[in-house]
Amino acid sequence: MISANDLSPAELAALLHFHADAGVEWLLEEEAIDRFAEFEAMKAARRPAAAQAQQQRPAAGERPAPGQAQVRPNAAARPAPAERAASGPQPAIPDGEAVQQARFVAETARSLVELKTAIEAFNGCNLKHSARSTIFASGDAESGIMVIGLAPSAEDDREGLPFSGKSGQLFDKMLAAIGLTRSSVLLTQVIPWRPPGNRAPSAAEMDICRPFIERQIALAEPKAILLLGNFSARFFFGENDTIHGLRGRWKEIAAADCVIPAIASLHPQDLLTAPVNKRLAWNDLLAFQAKLKSLSLLRN
Repeated sequence: MISANDLSPAELAALLHFHADAGVEWLLEEEAIDRFAEFEAMKAARRPAAAQAQQQRPAAGERPAPGQAQVRPNAAARPAPAERAASGPQPAIPDGEAVQQARFVAETARSLVELKTAIEAFNGCNLKHSARSTIFASGDAESGIMVIGLAPSAEDDREGLPFSGKSGQLFDKMLAAIGLTRSSVLLTQVIPWRPPGNRAPSAAEMDICRPFIERQIALAEPKAILLLGNFSARFFFGENDTIHGLRGRWKEIAAADCVIPAIASLHPQDLLTAPVNKRLAWNDLLAFQAKLKSLSLLRN
């Protein structure tokens, strides 16, 4: 096992980033603890008390001898029902009920500010309980331009903003290449909470979060949408093809009474993994730029 003392600052930073990307967020102990040995010791300590209680317990159908108190569980030592509920895992809300709650919460929001407050108070999605931040839309809601990713990354979760970290830096360059900035568009994501370990959200989790992203679109009323990543394109287009089959083609997506033209492209993280695909993303960005100019959303 390699000690942290043997690593250079750069190697240690890389290792910490690796663990953070894998979903490790807290160091529980400074030294390793053998939990198996600890558990066995606890069992061994309980055996004498259990044996003594068994000897004192009357046999089935036998009454205690006169003057002998009947052995019963110590009611005072048992936690009250409310305490037991608080100490144990909370029951999950059924997916169907959570979807209905999300719809109600989203529909009652009359502005993006109200919707942000409602999402932060919503507890019907299990992803919220493992995430550090609730990631909501940022940027210019009046621009008519919307960019949507799928879910927060580890960097997004730490910073509390969409498109953070290295992929965010590349994203900034992609926007600048077509005359845009973060502050001139509305940035958001389908899922407001980071899935543990950056895994893909489940179908149930996406169904629960669907009312929130659709309400964001309805309130912002964008004139054009850029979808980034495979799952974002599948989510809105309702197709199971890969991003290479979904990208570069204009389609219409509906949210409430709004029907908006949208085009999909590769996510910046995909481009960091496979830089050869940057030429494909560049073609998509040019198509997006041309659409914005035709809608008078971008100066020539």
